[in-house]
Amino acid sequence: MKKLLILGAGTAGTMMLNKLNNVLDKNEWLITIVDQHEKHYYQPGFLFIPFNIYNCKDVTKPKRDFYPTGTTVINSEIDKIEPKENRVLLKNGQVLGYDYLIIATGAKIKPEETEGLKDKLWYKNIFDFYTIEGACALRDFLKHWEGGKLVINITEMPIKCPVAPLEFAFLSDWFFTEKGIRDKVDIHFVTPLPGAFTKPRASAILGDFLIKKNIRLTTEFNIARVDNDEMKIVSWDETEIPFDLLVTIPTNMGDEAIARSGMGNELNYIPTDPHTLRAKNYENIFVIGDATDLPSSKAGSVAHFQSDILLENFLCVIEGRKPRAKFDGHANCFIESGFGKGILIDFNYDTEPLPGKFPLPGIGPFSLLEETKMNHYGKIMFRWAYWNFLIKGLELPIESNMSMAGKRL
Repeated sequence: MKKLLILGAGTAGTMMLNKLNNVLDKNEWLITIVDQHEKHYYQPGFLFIPFNIYNCKDVTKPKRDFYPTGTTVINSEIDKIEPKENRVLLKNGQVLGYDYLIIATGAKIKPEETEGLKDKLWYKNIFDFYTIEGACALRDFLKHWEGGKLVINITEMPIKCPVAPLEFAFLSDWFFTEKGIRDKVDIHFVTPLPGAFTKPRASAILGDFLIKKNIRLTTEFNIARVDNDEMKIVSWDETEIPFDLLVTIPTNMGDEAIARSGMGNELNYIPTDPHTLRAKNYENIFVIGDATDLPSSKAGSVAHFQSDILLENFLCVIEGRKPRAKFDGHANCFIESGFGKGILIDFNYDTEPLPGKFPLPGIGPFSLLEETKMNHYGKIMFRWAYWNFLIKGLELPIESNMSMAGKRL
C-alpha cells in the first residue's frame, strides 16, 4: 500500500486531504494528516473581531469536522522532515514513512524577530490581529480606548493576506466614526513597501482611499526596533514614529520544522516550482499555501486555486507522467473598505489588478477595483462558502487560473 503524508491541517492541507480522498483508491493508498492543533480557524475573520463584527465562535470549528471518514489523523508537533529517507519525525516520538509528501505547514507571526516588539507593551498598547489571541485582546482594548495615535505597521514582506492591514485601517476609520471619536484618532499606515500595496495599479487606488479617509501613509519604513518606554517605532535609518496604540503585522515565517529539516530559505519557506507546486529539490514532495516561497499572495484564495493544480499534477506524477497543470499565481481578494462597502481585486503573476466585472463578464455581480456594497456582501458571504465548500475541497465557480473575461485593459 502506498503512503501519502500531509503535513498541516490548515486551509491548504485540509483542502488537499478532501480532494485526494475523493480520487485515490482506498485499497491502494493510506492517507495520513498531521497537525498539532485541534481547532480550525477561519483566519480572514480575525480582522473583524477587534471591531465586534465577528466573535470567536464565528471563526472557530473543530478540525475533525472537516476530515473525511477513514482518514488517519495524528495530533502532534512535527520535529523534522528527512526527505532523503522519505520519513518525518514527530515530537511525540513517532516516525512516519511516506511515498509522497504534501507540505502545508503554513506561516505564522514572529514578533520576537523585531527588537522590542514583544516586550512590556505587548497586548497592552501593542497588538496583532493575525492570531485569535491578538484579535481578542485588541477588541478588549478598543472597547475603552478614547483616542490618540493609532499606528498600523507592517514589519516586512511577505505576509499572510497582504490586503488585511489596509482593511484594518479602513475599518478603523469606520469604527471610530461610528463611535463618534474619529476626530480624536490619528490613523497612520506605515509600510516597508513603496506604496500602499504590492501591485502598483492597485496601490495607487488604495492609496487614494487612504487619502480620502484621512489616513496618513508612510512608505519605505523598515522597522528596526520598538521603543517601549517612549512608545515609538524606529526604522533602520533612525526615523521615529510615535504611537499610543500600535497594531503590528509582525514578521511572518514558515514552520520551525522546515528550518530543522534544512529545507527552507531564511524565512523557512520551501523552494517550490512556481507552476507545478513541486518542491524544487524533491520529486516526491509537493508544497502548497503559505509554506511555499512563491511570489504569489499568501492568502486562502491562492491556496484554493493551487489545490486544483496540485491535484492534477499529483495524479500525473503517481501515474508516471510529467506534471502538466500550471499555476499562474492567481489571487482573488475582497478588501473591506468600511461603511458597508468593499473592493475586489483579481490578479496573477503577470497581470496586475484590472477594472471590470467578476466572475461573469458585464454582469458581475462583483466589481473589480471599485468600491461597492456588493463587494462587501461578497466578503461577508465568503465565510459561509469557506466552511461549506472551500475547506471541504468542493468546487467553487471560479477558474483556478485567472481569466481575462470581464476585465478592461
